[in-house]
Amino acid sequence: MGKRNATKRQLAVALRYNEDREAAPRVLAKGRGKVAEKILDIARGQNIPVRDDPDLVEMLAKLDVGSLIPTELYPAVAEVLAFVYKQNQRRLSER
Repeated sequence: MGKRNATKRQLAVALRYNEDREAAPRVLAKGRGKVAEKILDIARGQNIPVRDDPDLVEMLAKLDVGSLIPTELYPAVAEVLAFVYKQNQRRLSER
């Protein structure tokens, strides 16, 4: 997830979710500016879908790296996960 606009530096948050081992998605990395660009570059280089959601990324950026997302963010993050799963399925069907 990332965002960019004229008044703020780019912000990105990476999430990890292993439903077999964790109760909720976890903040894997976060950063602004060059760190955000690196997070996005790594994601794209690994063919990890990137979703632009400025409001959600602002809320997630307040969490500590390693933290599970709080329950109040479950609905918004569920939308992101659905997007990721859909993108992954599309890639698999194109092979």
